[in-house]
Amino acid sequence: MDLLTLLPFIVLIGAMFLMTRSAKKKQAAAAQMRNAMQPGTGVRTIGGMYATVKEVHDDTVLLEVAPGVHAIYAKNSIGAVLDDAEYNRIVHGDDEELDADGTVVPDDASSLTGESDADKADVAKIDLGKDEAADQDAETGTEDAAAKDVKDAKDAKGDGETDAK
Repeated sequence: MDLLTLLPFIVLIGAMFLMTRSAKKKQAAAAQMRNAMQPGTGVRTIGGMYATVKEVHDDTVLLEVAPGVHAIYAKNSIGAVLDDAEYNRIVHGDDEELDADGTVVPDDASSLTGESDADKADVAKIDLGKDEAADQDAETGTEDAAAKDVKDAKDAKGDGETDAK
């Protein structure tokens, strides 16, 4: 056989080796994370539930999902071990960064325009419903050709008649 015909197989085997290697690294990191769990740490399960670790056993973990409510989970069902600040931010809504800065985000965009309430009152109201030319035609009684064609088409059909069968 020629080396050129074996090249695709060599590339395929190399790609498979690299993919399995990265998957094994991820599995080892997840196992190390699960083994590092200690009572009192916050975790997120693979189902998305947040809980506090109460006891760690060989293959299982006792989680407190609510005050006084305990559940036993497999260690493999723990998706992430969270640090205390992140767990408190997600579960309890504690945000230490906002408390430190004291910044307040407004609920509306009125503070972004830089206009005061007095300036807003001076803004002229714009009526988008009608234009002035249509108002003048209505006052003088003249109709433009398009409006006249629409009116004639309605009169030709009669009351309640439609084109559909």
